Amino acid sequence: MIPNIPELKILPLEQLVLHEDHDMQRTLPLINKLRAQGILRNPPIVMPLADDPSRYMVLDGANRVTSLREMGFPHVVTQVVQPNDRNVTLQTWNHVVWGMGVRRFMKDLKTVDTILVKHVNPKKSFYPPDTTPAVIRMANGKTYLAITPPGPFDQVHALRGLVDCYKERASLDRTSQTLVDGFKGIYPNLTALIIFPRFEINTVLMLAGRDCPLPTGITRFTVSPRALHLNYPLHELSSAKPLEYKEAYLHQWVGERVKNKGVRHYAEQTFLFDE
Repeated sequence: MIPNIPELKILPLEQLVLHEDHDMQRTLPLINKLRAQGILRNPPIVMPLADDPSRYMVLDGANRVTSLREMGFPHVVTQVVQPNDRNVTLQTWNHVVWGMGVRRFMKDLKTVDTILVKHVNPKKSFYPPDTTPAVIRMANGKTYLAITPPGPFDQVHALRGLVDCYKERASLDRTSQTLVDGFKGIYPNLTALIIFPRFEINTVLMLAGRDCPLPTGITRFTVSPRALHLNYPLHELSSAKPLEYKEAYLHQWVGERVKNKGVRHYAEQTFLFDE
């Protein structure tokens, strides 16, 4: 038997809540891909809410969940992890923004009344006490702080205003890098690198449970072990059969693959080149 096999569970889509805004630009292409392939390649990762275990926060797979909802699916196969799991960590994605003029970006940023924009010297220690601002490293070499109000709800509201300045007007990529110079040769029309503050898992759970999602693309959950390339047939999820039947079929389906040595556990770090 394969050790530490991930917990896979069929859940109603209506019981899933998103912890961040989904990217509508990815939804339509993903719907077309799902319809063409007829499989769910990687199951979304979910975590039960602390104050309502019947509801689950989506850690990874917001666009898959949104796409299946748009397609009218009642259920989805998920990988379930627990809030106290030491193998679940939360990190932050930063945003590389390009294709938007620096002046337009700064003009729009200064219209966000929940953010205090402060120009700082990047060569000095510039974090104000008792704040966790977003840092904006511009392509022209200038650095700014986007200082948000205290308290998680007000902070998230302000960060959503920051991301709204460019998410529909520019292109963006996610990155873990914090220095802007390395992107200048990659993005000819580079605008800025946005470095976001970190959040705790319990804070994100609380926010999701109260319908206060974070901005799109700033959270990065890592889970070990991770169920990948499940390739579960979509027709089993879209059928009108009851949840109990679908759950039993999933366990039978997984069991057959384990029995036939169709499941492999990689203990080492792995790079996949077919994504």
